[in-house]
Amino acid sequence: MTAARGRHRVWLVAGIALFGTLALAAGIVIGTHVPRRAPDDSLAAAFARLQASLHATVGIAIGPVGSGQEPLVLGDFRSGAAWSTIKVPLVIAALRAENPPVVTPAMTAAITESDNAAAESLWTGLGDPTGAAQAVDAVLRQAGDPTSVESRRIRPEFSAFGQTEWALADQVRFVSAAWCDRSNAPVFALMGQVDAAQRWGIGVVDGARFKGGWGPSVTGGYLVRQVGVLVTPAGATAIALAAQPDSGRFEDGTADLSTIADWLMSHRAALPTGSCASP
Repeated sequence: MTAARGRHRVWLVAGIALFGTLALAAGIVIGTHVPRRAPDDSLAAAFARLQASLHATVGIAIGPVGSGQEPLVLGDFRSGAAWSTIKVPLVIAALRAENPPVVTPAMTAAITESDNAAAESLWTGLGDPTGAAQAVDAVLRQAGDPTSVESRRIRPEFSAFGQTEWALADQVRFVSAAWCDRSNAPVFALMGQVDAAQRWGIGVVDGARFKGGWGPSVTGGYLVRQVGVLVTPAGATAIALAAQPDSGRFEDGTADLSTIADWLMSHRAALPTGSCASP
């Protein structure tokens, strides 16, 4: 071999090695597919960053309406007292008990003002506590939600139904199906007329149908939560969200939910959406 040919071979080998190094650095392997990270790995990662910026334990569940899909649940908060969010299936149960079904002033007040006396009157109208709980249970079961409504006043100063343990994921299962039942349309219409003083969280989103709930733990710190539906040109998304602020203050909890709502809107394109099957 001549010196010139030897130098040529060295340069060729070096060139191949350099190409291989650059290819690996670029994520390319000859003969092997290297999958690129899905751009939407991001929803969970983005929510984790949001949660880290808040002085609260927060959580959210999201699912497309009408799909029966398992909800996406993000954050550390998963379940707690329903408080006034349980008034949605309670009012649906009361509406079904009317013959013919008609929205009463008590139903309107229970949803739009979160009026506790109105909700208690609807509960009483469904029978004794056990019977009333079973009537609301039936509404939840029809929508695929396994939650059992509390019939006892475990903490006497609060309603029995408000102390129901209701998981975020189950709230989304309920709303996702209930939204597509036309007989529930009057209740969801009321959820679009909530009093301005309660329009925090997803209540600031145009066209949202929602109901909030809040109450103190036995140590006095507030849990603040909402359940509802966001409607976009791409379809509708069932949402449940909650916050337990480190301060324990109701106002901080509502502010946290409004921050989460802003986050939702900034990720609107990534939210799962669905539609109701035609009859």
